[in-house]
Amino acid sequence: MDVAVWEAGLEELFARLSDCFRSDQPRVQARAYVAGLLSRTERKNGWTLAEFSQDAGPQKMQRLLNEYAWDEDAVGDVVRSYVVENLIEPDGVLVLDETGFIKKGKKSAGVQRQYSGTAGRVENCQIGVFAAYVSGKGRALVDRELYLPESWTEDRARCADAGIPARMGFATKPLLALDMIRRFWLAHREIGWVAGDEVYGADPELRDWLEEHRIGYVLAVKRDTAVTTAVGRHRVDTLAVKVPAHAWETYSCADGSKGPRLYDWALVDTCDYAGPDNRPQQVLIRRARTEEGELAFFLTHSPRPVPLARLITVAGRRWGIEECFESAKNEVGLDHYQVRRYHAWYRHITLAILAHTWLAVTALRNREEHPPTIPPERTSVGYQRHPDGLAIADQPEPDRHMMIPLTLSEIRHLIALFRQTAIPRDVITWWSEWRRRHQALGRYYHYQTRIRAAQRNATPIPAT
Repeated sequence: MDVAVWEAGLEELFARLSDCFRSDQPRVQARAYVAGLLSRTERKNGWTLAEFSQDAGPQKMQRLLNEYAWDEDAVGDVVRSYVVENLIEPDGVLVLDETGFIKKGKKSAGVQRQYSGTAGRVENCQIGVFAAYVSGKGRALVDRELYLPESWTEDRARCADAGIPARMGFATKPLLALDMIRRFWLAHREIGWVAGDEVYGADPELRDWLEEHRIGYVLAVKRDTAVTTAVGRHRVDTLAVKVPAHAWETYSCADGSKGPRLYDWALVDTCDYAGPDNRPQQVLIRRARTEEGELAFFLTHSPRPVPLARLITVAGRRWGIEECFESAKNEVGLDHYQVRRYHAWYRHITLAILAHTWLAVTALRNREEHPPTIPPERTSVGYQRHPDGLAIADQPEPDRHMMIPLTLSEIRHLIALFRQTAIPRDVITWWSEWRRRHQALGRYYHYQTRIRAAQRNATPIPAT
């Protein structure tokens, strides 16, 4: 592993940002800020990042977020282009979701008691709406917006105190997401698919825009969503009951960290037509392969006919943004900030996204140079059901040389070790390889467990 090559990639990315800064001072400070985000510092806020950079105090880091003249939106544009250059694929998916940032007090822009999916309950928090690009090559966050509740936008004095521009009015989460989709579309004209949860699937304006621009989507909807079919108008959960047993097909929507993610799927045509090509919407139904058989529902539309497998791939990639949230918070301190003002939030989040994106691209380049012995499935895979279960091929048991590819976490860990410690390089490399060999073995046994579970829970094909 050549850490110098990795770091050269980060310097190349930063060289693209020269026009985003009005002088060298904020550019140098931003580079130090990103270095701190990639360090082993436990909490990554202005004080700890200043300590890591050996500054005399936190003032420079605070000024970077609050005062220095630089364009965080222009930095975001460069990062988005960097993602497109490296991760773009024809079946890539722009995924929409929000995440919560738990806060104390009432002065941070947009904070109030509201539901946070991160905490799973109502908390005093800020909500950020994000877009991630997910393809078979990898996943990375590409845009962000801070959600401002009506309690904020109706109080202009409070907004002024938090640095929120006077032009900012209330916007729903789907509207913020649509703004991000438009930015991506105008800059790159390369969106094959959009995916999102029920918040976005319920918004007709977002769906209409995608249909008009011939962009396919697989958006989750609530079970009480009504659609028009050849046999009348029905709720989607009612349709699921009417699907005959032989119409369900078993697919893995790509491999997870523990093997194939197996579900039963059904696709129902509707009589609701949309888009310039007057194509019908469809309802995609996912059924868990458990005794409870929990159901999930997706409204789909494509400007051209596509197979069921493609829709399942898109639906499965929605999880990619959750993985981005987890790794960005754990590895580069996406949620570690201690700022109150509106544009300071955007600046910290943008620099964290930059650091996370660089890790994602570095991991991709390493996989391309050192492809795994058993590459995971990046798209959906269908399985033939029979009375004994599913015909899933066994994986060969890893030998003592087989390792998982370098993950974002491992790359950040290695860079921090090589930078800061006096441990010999061969010792650092040996421990990295040891960890990845044991992780490969662990994944193998998780995969085998999934296969055995699939056989036990298989639904036999009815006798004819």
